[in-house]
Amino acid sequence: MTSQLSVNRVLKLMGNRFEFTAVAGDENEGNEAIDAAIAEVSRIERLLTTFDESSQTCQINRAAGTAPIRVDQEVIALIQRAQKISEITDGAFDISYGSIDKRLWNFDQQMTSLPDKATALASVALIDYRNVELDEQASTVLLKNKGMRIGFGGIGKGYAADRAKQVMQQQGIASGIVNAAGDLITWGVQPNGKPWTVGIADPSQTNQPFSALQISNMAIATSGNYEKFATIGGKRYSHTIDPKTGLPVSGVKSVSIICPSAELADALATPVVVMGAQVGLELINQIKQVACIVIDDDDRLFTSDNINVI
Repeated sequence: MTSQLSVNRVLKLMGNRFEFTAVAGDENEGNEAIDAAIAEVSRIERLLTTFDESSQTCQINRAAGTAPIRVDQEVIALIQRAQKISEITDGAFDISYGSIDKRLWNFDQQMTSLPDKATALASVALIDYRNVELDEQASTVLLKNKGMRIGFGGIGKGYAADRAKQVMQQQGIASGIVNAAGDLITWGVQPNGKPWTVGIADPSQTNQPFSALQISNMAIATSGNYEKFATIGGKRYSHTIDPKTGLPVSGVKSVSIICPSAELADALATPVVVMGAQVGLELINQIKQVACIVIDDDDRLFTSDNINVI
C-alpha cells in the first residue's frame, strides 16, 4: 500500500475559521482537492451571505412583504430542509431569526439586565418560518411580511462542510476532515489507519476535553454558551435567543450533535439548547442515526439513548 500523508489548510470562509484535511498520496493531490473544496464553500457563501447585497438571501430579504424572488433550486431545497427542522423542533430552529432586533443584545459583561417580556416579545414578532413561502415550480421565495429577514447562520456552515466533503471525495480523497468553525465532518480513517476521534470540551475548562468520541464517517456540531454569555442576578444566560419569547435561554451549557450530515448536526444543535436537556433529548431519541450529548448549567452530563462515549 502506498504511504499516505495528511495535507492541511486553514482559512477564513463564511466569516468563520475553516480547516480542510485531505489524506492523500502526495501534497499536490491533497492541495488540489482542498482548492476545489474552498471554491465550493466560496460559491455557497456568495449564494447565502447577508453581507453582500447581490446575494440571493439579500434579494429575498429586500423584497420582504412585497414580491417573490426567483432563486436557485439549491436555495429552495435548503430552505425546505430548514423548514422541516423548524417543524420537528416546534420553531426552536427558525431561519427567519434574521428579523430579530439585535439592539437589545450585546452579551458582554456590561449587560446587567434583561429587557422586559413585552419588549423581548416585540423583538421577535416577525420570526415565523411558516411565513416563508416557497413556490417550487416557479423557484421563488416570498417573505410574507415587511421587515422579515432570513439568514442561514444556523445551517449554512454545516451545508458547506457537507458539500466540501463531497467535492473532495469526487477528487479522489478517500479520507479527510472539513471543520467549519466546529461543525466537523470526517470520512475514511487517519493516515495511520486509526479512526478519527474528537474530544468533547469540558464546559468549565474549554481547553480540556472530558471525553473522546470516535467519529469516522460522521459529523459533529456543538452549540453552547460557555464562550459567550451574560450573568444577570447570579444566573447565566446564553447568547442563544428563544425565537418564541425573544429572551436568552438558560439551563444548558453545551449541546453536541453527532450524525452522518454536518448540515443536520449544525441545524439541530442550537434548537436543543433552546428546548432544554429533557425535551431536546426526547426529540433526538426519535430521530434515526442522530446522537446527542448535553451538559447543563450544573455541569451534569446527559446523553441520547444511542451514544457511546469512549
